[in-house]
This record gives sequence, structure tokens and C-alpha cells, in this order.
Amino acid sequence: MKYPVYKPEITQIEKDYVNQCLDSTWISSKGEFLQRFEDLVSEKIGIKHAIAVSNGTVALHLALEAFNIGIGDEVIIPDFTYIATANAVKYTGADVVFADVGIKSWNITVENIKKCYSIKTKAVIVTDIYGTPPEMEEIRAFCDSKNIILVEDAAESIGASYKDKMAGNLGDIATLSFFGNKTITTGEGGMVLTNNNEIAQKIRKMKNQGNSETIRYYHDILGYNYRMTNIQAAIGCAQMERLNSILERKQRIHDIYKSELEDIVTFQEIPDYIKSTYWMISFTFKEFVNKDLLMENLLTDGIETRPFFLPISTMPFYDSSNTPNSLILSKTGINVPSYPTLKESDIKWICKQIKKRLKEQNL
Repeated sequence: MKYPVYKPEITQIEKDYVNQCLDSTWISSKGEFLQRFEDLVSEKIGIKHAIAVSNGTVALHLALEAFNIGIGDEVIIPDFTYIATANAVKYTGADVVFADVGIKSWNITVENIKKCYSIKTKAVIVTDIYGTPPEMEEIRAFCDSKNIILVEDAAESIGASYKDKMAGNLGDIATLSFFGNKTITTGEGGMVLTNNNEIAQKIRKMKNQGNSETIRYYHDILGYNYRMTNIQAAIGCAQMERLNSILERKQRIHDIYKSELEDIVTFQEIPDYIKSTYWMISFTFKEFVNKDLLMENLLTDGIETRPFFLPISTMPFYDSSNTPNSLILSKTGINVPSYPTLKESDIKWICKQIKKRLKEQNL
């Protein structure tokens, strides 16, 4: 594979920090890098509490559990997102309600949230799809008017912003993912973000088996083993130190793709007051394009691509929903290589092959 969809950039800094961690012998869920990593993220996002956990899915689970969401409750989420968003709701026993997204923004909209609202609605989860926050001001106002929790799934958007406020600090609580293909990575890993002191204390306790703060090996609530390791945090510290440069390169990669392809594909519509991380370089084709054939042909050229998420409501263990925009996006969208070390010449060659393969379809 000449051009994978994504690969993390690992430098000597990551290796040095991991070696420091190994030399200290603090390789599990305690050690200096954990606090340092949390502090770096907290400072970047401008939020009081950044709580490191083992992955982004459990971060969502803890966020919901912390607000006592459970059986009998409904949680509205976008149908066009990764399945972890829905599964985390299922873990609590609450019911998932799928809202459609905007055909141009690709994000959940307040209009579609309102269509899904009921007296059982306890929370709304918004996903900053492909690194781009939705219209949070409108959604925030609606959630406040109904006294429901607003959870921001910022798994893909560390470094993004909405009206000069950082992603991860746009709701009552937020979550991050540090999976290997995210903007910054710890291999596996996640984080819960909140300004609420009481909620933060509860999450720290739940992620650590519900340990009592005063009596060792006494567990006064049901907890989980959702801890991040010091080794993961060491990698995360090195990645955070380079976050700004990574984001600058991601912006440049997006700009090159857009200048080369905007005449033949459709990019996500992003207002000037929203700053995206461009986690994945993503675009849609006209519906008559044979997307599967295109992806197969690009693969023979050494270019890996990725289809858009399938609507979660099409999965066999969820109820089907009327979300036509989510279905259209799923059928017509792909992600192309966008890792930070891509060179301009590489991107232009990839674009050349995309044009060539589309031309072969007489388009």
C-alpha cells in the first residue's frame, strides 16, 4: 500500500518519552505522564477537567453514566456517525433515537433534533463529524430550553473550534479519542472533558473500579477498569507538543485536495466561524458515480480509500429510521489519504488518479 488512508506520525520525541516511562517502571495506570497529558489537553481546550481513559467509546459511556442516564431514557444522536456513539448509549440501558444530518454540513441539526425530541429525551450527543463541529449555538439553546444534557463527541476534532471556542468545550461534557488514526494518538485511548467538578470526580472514580477515596480496596459504587496507561500518556504528551504543527499540515493537505478536486466532487460545507481539524479528507460524488468501482481501481493504484459511515439505524440491532440525508452521504462519500506526512506531490498524484479513474467511467 503506497498511500494508506491514515498513519500516525511517530517521531523521536514519542520514543524518548516512552523510554523514560519504561525506565521509570511506571508502565501501567500511574505515572508522571498521565497528569502531564491531562494538563496539556486541559490547557489547549480551555477546560477544567481532562480525564484520561482507555478509549473514546468508554469515554462516552462514562460521560452518560455520570449524568445518570439509563433505562427509560432516550438519547438523540446523529445517524451519520461511528457506531461507538450509539453503542455507548446502549451500554447504559437507554434508548437510542436517530436524528438525520444536514446534507451540506453532514452534521446533526437542531431542526432534526427537535423532530426526535420527546418527554423521555435525557440527552443529545452531537458528533463533530470528520473534525467539524455542528451549529452548537442553536443546539445548545434548544437543550437548555428543554433541560437536557448536551454531550459533544469530539473524538475527531481536537484543535477544532466553533466561534472561537474550542471543540471539546461546547457542551455539558465532551469526549475525545486517541485511536491510531486520530489527529493525535496514544495507540488506543480517550478522554472525558468537563467543567463540572462533581461530574469530574464521579468519572475519575467510575473509571477506577469505583474505589473509595478513603478506604483502600473498598468500592462504594459500581465502577469500571477504564484507565489509560502511563505508556499511552507518554505518547500522548509528545503528540500534544506537536499538535499545532499537525493541524497546520492537515489544513494544507485539505486545501490542496480542494483546489484539485472541487470541480468534480462536493466537500463538506463549513462556515467561516467554524474551524475544522480536517481529520479525514472527505468528499462526496454524484449518485451516478460507481463509488465501489472507483475505490477498487484506486486500490490497484496503491491508494487506500475508506467509505463513509453507514447509517447506524441500518445495523441489525438498532431500529431503522427515516434519515435520508445520512443514507445519501453514506452511498456517495469517501475518505482519501490525509496523514500529516503526505507531500504536495503525493496529493496531486492521488488527485490525478481519481480524475483518471472517474474518466474511465465516462464521467
